[in-house]
Amino acid sequence: MKVIPMIEILQFDFMRNALAAGLLASVLCGIMGSLVVVNRIVFLSGGIAHAAYGGIGLAYYFKWPFLAGTIGFSLSAAMLMAAVTHTVKHRADTIIGVIWALGMAFGIVLIDLTPGYNVDLMSYLFGSILTVPRSDLVVMSVIGVVMTLAVIYYYPALLAMSYDEEFARIRGIPVKRLYFGLIGTLAVSIVLVIQVVGLILVIALLTIPPFIAEKYARSLAQMMIGSSLLGAVFTMTGLWFSYRYNLTSGASIILVAGFGFLLSLVVDKLPFSFAQKDVKSPETGQ
Repeated sequence: MKVIPMIEILQFDFMRNALAAGLLASVLCGIMGSLVVVNRIVFLSGGIAHAAYGGIGLAYYFKWPFLAGTIGFSLSAAMLMAAVTHTVKHRADTIIGVIWALGMAFGIVLIDLTPGYNVDLMSYLFGSILTVPRSDLVVMSVIGVVMTLAVIYYYPALLAMSYDEEFARIRGIPVKRLYFGLIGTLAVSIVLVIQVVGLILVIALLTIPPFIAEKYARSLAQMMIGSSLLGAVFTMTGLWFSYRYNLTSGASIILVAGFGFLLSLVVDKLPFSFAQKDVKSPETGQ
């Protein structure tokens, strides 16, 4: 069987764009996914991802740019979910589930009502990384840089809030504003990554690399860097498999990530495993 090297794949423009989109998504997911995992808001992230379908429907119905319509709707849904988790925590999962379902239903109905469009719903459910335009790559790059700089600037506050919210409040950190900012940034990141792996699989890319990296990292910053690197490896390997065997790219990336997840569980059982047995923050001691 002939082995196709990565350099041969990169001779095509669409594959170069796909690789760039995958690497940018890996950085976004590495940073935001680490915060999602340590703050235990995976379900909320899933709610945002599925509610984003309402934004997709709005963009198609009113003929808006995909990113503008989807980001606007997702931010609105995310702020509503953030408010719910702060005010009625005991019912937060139920209300998030309702917003999740209504967002998807709203988007599907709007797409049905859009005249003259035969939208391929699968491309949004499972991603269309091979068709990401260069203009979206520019947007992803700009947002990625802004997000990274914001996380660096607020890193001490995010660290305190993530591992001990009460301690953060005592230190005078505006926890509520910081939390809303985190959820808003997460919503934007999810919309960007939807183009790569789809709204169904985006949560896997947000959680699998951070889960693996957390066991070997000694700080939240190391976890973010490790998650980004793992995401890049999963993305490049998944793209190669999708090209080699003519498979759906987003699903291939997630299958590779899933294999990495299972492999990490096996490695944890080995006597020479270097995984951290205590997954609490070594920076705070919490």
